[in-house]
Amino acid sequence: MLEIVRIPVLSDNYVWLVHEPESGETMVVDPAVAEPVLAEADKHGWTITQIWNTHWHPDHTGGNEAIKAATGCTVTGPEAEQARIPTLDRTVKQGDTVKLGDVVADVIDVPAHTAGHIAYYLPGEDAAFVGDTLFAMGCGRLFEGTAEQMFDNMRKLEKLPDETQVYCAHEYTEANGRYAVTAEPDNRDLQARMDEVVAMRAEGKATVPTTIGLERATNPFMRAGSAEELAERRAAKDAF
Repeated sequence: MLEIVRIPVLSDNYVWLVHEPESGETMVVDPAVAEPVLAEADKHGWTITQIWNTHWHPDHTGGNEAIKAATGCTVTGPEAEQARIPTLDRTVKQGDTVKLGDVVADVIDVPAHTAGHIAYYLPGEDAAFVGDTLFAMGCGRLFEGTAEQMFDNMRKLEKLPDETQVYCAHEYTEANGRYAVTAEPDNRDLQARMDEVVAMRAEGKATVPTTIGLERATNPFMRAGSAEELAERRAAKDAF
């Protein structure tokens, strides 16, 4: 069983520190910065052996160089973005696998937020690290791709088991929910979830990870019936 630690950094980023106890390996997903990540690993007595990047944005790769210099870790990331992540040691794409100890992760191509964005799905752990593609009640902005691509991403991710824990990279849930309830005003599950999220945030609690099942029930982007509807909802959210 993996040990997964949430590290809040910058204004609303989450870096995920992941320890596999049998091998002693420790991995970091999308380190925006280095110092808090190295400090958290040291607090647990863990040595970082790997970094997994989902996409090239600096708030997901900014800590790569310093962590690599401090630990000698191996950096894995999307093949399509290798020119934009100079610290990569290994590039991967849809159909490839990566391992942390004996724990296997399947690589899923999820372009749209960036052109080469990937996600890591760990079927044996019921976990997925999705970067900025899927958020709690939201999805990533379409910076380098299309609504058609994001619609396809939602189809890929909704096929994962409902119990899959979804580790996204930002605390955007309350803001996403404010828009979501306008997109689906008759969705009682969504309204109940929003009430819960507002209460959690008022107490300073994190709202992620989420689950695939919860997103299937309450995420207006995963629930969009077509790429056109997703595009309309994304444009509305961008202007909300």
